[in-house]
Amino acid sequence: MFSLEGKTAVITGGGSGIGKAIAVLFAKQGAQVHIIELNAAAAEETASEIKNNGGKAFVYGCDVSNQQQVLDTFSQIGNTDILVNNAGIAHIGTADTTAEADFIKVFNVNVRGAYNCLYAAIPQMKQKGAGVILNMASIAAVVGITDRFAYSMSKGAVFAMTLSVARDYMKDNIRCNSISPARVHTPFVDGFIAKNYAGQEDVIFEKLSKSQPVGRMGKPEEVAALALYLCSQEAGFITGNDYPLDGGFIKLNN
Repeated sequence: MFSLEGKTAVITGGGSGIGKAIAVLFAKQGAQVHIIELNAAAAEETASEIKNNGGKAFVYGCDVSNQQQVLDTFSQIGNTDILVNNAGIAHIGTADTTAEADFIKVFNVNVRGAYNCLYAAIPQMKQKGAGVILNMASIAAVVGITDRFAYSMSKGAVFAMTLSVARDYMKDNIRCNSISPARVHTPFVDGFIAKNYAGQEDVIFEKLSKSQPVGRMGKPEEVAALALYLCSQEAGFITGNDYPLDGGFIKLNN
């Protein structure tokens, strides 16, 4: 079950965290993995891990907010079966403390970046008459999160794009779903805590962990497992849905 043998999978932001876990698992399941990453050195590490375990992986240094770079990259890849829109950045701030430059930066990476990859990949999928798209949204798309104004905006847009794409390309046999994680323990989280709460790392990590009703953060591998299912043939009847992977955050956090 859940074989991706013979499939070409494009994963953005595959150099670390959730994107890396998805790339590694997809390769393990037989996919030829193409990693699009601004940090090409990090992506090369992911690719090396995949190749050392007998998988196939290719790396493309690319800024997803630049449409021409994205189009050129997808032209090199060709014949995309699976697209995972995972690349994204976060931001701390409210509506009146978020600078315009920061708002635009979050929009450019999280929203425009996803759009650019959709714009490049969908014509390839239409030509084949099949395809699977998975967008990485967030619980912030549907739940108010303190000090996450720009980030919530961007993930709300990703959630809405998921529904629109699923509707528009159903006739082309293209499925589109999204995953909405709560906090997942990645190097990004560790870096965020170190940068913003120096000297309080352990206390803040515990606080963030316990904000999920299950009492811990998610693991990248757990997100990857759900991503594998949604991109596999076994999920062929699923499209236009968002899947919270949140340790009970949305429904039980009261």
